[in-house]
Amino acid sequence: MSRFPNSQVHRWDLTPEQAIDLQLQLRDQVRLVDDFAQPLQTVAGVDAAFEDDGATTRAAIVTLSFPALQPIEKTLVRRPTTFPYIPGLLSFREIPAVLAALEQLQQLPDVLLCDGMGVMHPRRFGIAAHLGVLTDLPTIGVGKSYLCGTHEPVPDQQGAWVPMFDVGEQIGAVVRTRVGTKPLYISPGHRVSLATAVDLVLRCTTKYRLPETTRQADQLSKDKANNGGLQLP
Repeated sequence: MSRFPNSQVHRWDLTPEQAIDLQLQLRDQVRLVDDFAQPLQTVAGVDAAFEDDGATTRAAIVTLSFPALQPIEKTLVRRPTTFPYIPGLLSFREIPAVLAALEQLQQLPDVLLCDGMGVMHPRRFGIAAHLGVLTDLPTIGVGKSYLCGTHEPVPDQQGAWVPMFDVGEQIGAVVRTRVGTKPLYISPGHRVSLATAVDLVLRCTTKYRLPETTRQADQLSKDKANNGGLQLP
């Protein structure tokens, strides 16, 4: 039995048109207020990569202590990819494997930092928002590249950020985590406010552009030498 009953609320064998309709239906369930255990004790990075020319999804989760950012637990799941690559519909391609990876964790983290968008999304329902609604876990979107919206230039100072707007609505922040590197696109996914999302990403960032959560999950998901993990049909 799944530890996430809400993950069964919809099918995954959808057409792109059905997936868009579902995003519009579920986005009203997103909560952009801080609603998680205080003080935080654990944070986790979530990332997915692909192998076999995209036929297999590798979903990785790395849990770290907070604020020390020491590794506690990691899991890797490999399963067939069932949805095509379509910008704006990333969650339908990656979340089935991510959910399976979450099921393998001994202990769920206090907050998930996802490689992708939260509400910084044309329909305000990126992968972090979708995953948060299905699991009811606090989630943050940590995007490496632009998807939508407009913003002013970000000062080249560590910790500097500017708001991202779309159709007059603030949907996230563009954050400089290191001097001389491209900024990250940060937005809340579920049960986290924007201010807290930015603060947590910066507090999880050490000497690299990416926060340690995302960086370590990214490494695990893309490590071609690591063919372990749970293989699902």
